[in-house]
Amino acid sequence: MKNTRICPKCGSNDIAVVDGSAGAYGSGNNIMIGGTIFSAVKVDRYICGSCGFTEEWIGADGLKRLAQSNKWHR
Repeated sequence: MKNTRICPKCGSNDIAVVDGSAGAYGSGNNIMIGGTIFSAVKVDRYICGSCGFTEEWIGADGLKRLAQSNKWHR
């Protein structure tokens, strides 16, 4: 959905984006990798307005920071 703006489940193009954010006490669209909001990795959400399907995406910088944290495992 991020690249095509089309829902892979229902084919709709009614796609909304909720940009990643970091707020007090870990609120927002993020993954906390430390003790403060400055350490949060922001997660963008793509939502189909027709069927409700969602995707979450993390940018290259966020992936790099996750890989260096102890919150990441395979």
